[in-house]
Amino acid sequence: MPIVTRHSMITVVVLVLASLLIIGIFVWSGIYNIGADDKHSRPVYSLLQMIRERSITVRANQLHPPPNLDDVALIRQGAGNYNAMCTGCHLAPGMSETELSRGLYPAPPNLATAEVGDAAHHFWVIKHGIKASGMPAWGPSMDDEYIWGMVAFVQQLPTLDAVQYQAMVDSSGGHSHGGGETEPHGHHDGMADDHSDMPMEGVARDATIPHAHAPGTPADHHDTAGVTAPTPGSPPVMDEHRHADGTVESHPVTLPAPADDGHDHQH
Repeated sequence: MPIVTRHSMITVVVLVLASLLIIGIFVWSGIYNIGADDKHSRPVYSLLQMIRERSITVRANQLHPPPNLDDVALIRQGAGNYNAMCTGCHLAPGMSETELSRGLYPAPPNLATAEVGDAAHHFWVIKHGIKASGMPAWGPSMDDEYIWGMVAFVQQLPTLDAVQYQAMVDSSGGHSHGGGETEPHGHHDGMADDHSDMPMEGVARDATIPHAHAPGTPADHHDTAGVTAPTPGSPPVMDEHRHADGTVESHPVTLPAPADDGHDHQH
């Protein structure tokens, strides 16, 4: 008598199809809340964590870390790039949580207090990133030598206090990894990065503040000559221009006050 009968095969196929149907209904229903402010259940989190760790470990085991990860120059180089690219999520000695580190789920580890991890593991994560976690892949913009520099620094980071950390960052080359470094916006030297003086909606901007524009933007694009002030209650006159990084900004134009013609216009 055969071990697998026709009846048992049909039963297996029916069970598989039924399982796929149930999974499909569950997915399509949208019952599962994918919001980052609603944590996974413990079984789901454990499963995803195991998948992530095994995936990284299998690939990291194929890497061969360079022997110079304790080189001072390499560590210093990594310090500048870490400070520019990683502190928003992974923090630094003496640094409080940021909006990013609080809002991401799964929460990014605080590398300033975490145990020193495996160098190859760090390298793989920095280079390739992690899907659906907020961890980007830095490989497309950084050569391996600079990624190993960040790894070398991360290995030392838990041993540093706030003063030592800042001293190492100050002695580094800053955000520098052989080209491709970007900033949130294209700015001229001397313009603040925090945008605290950038205009809000309905607030006129001072056109004398230097700001970058795309090539070909007319030099007099802020010129308000010949533009008449809007009548009370009408929408403000808006100036729109494109920055060097491709972002488009619009803001109300500060118009000159109408000249006094000697007449009383009060009614």
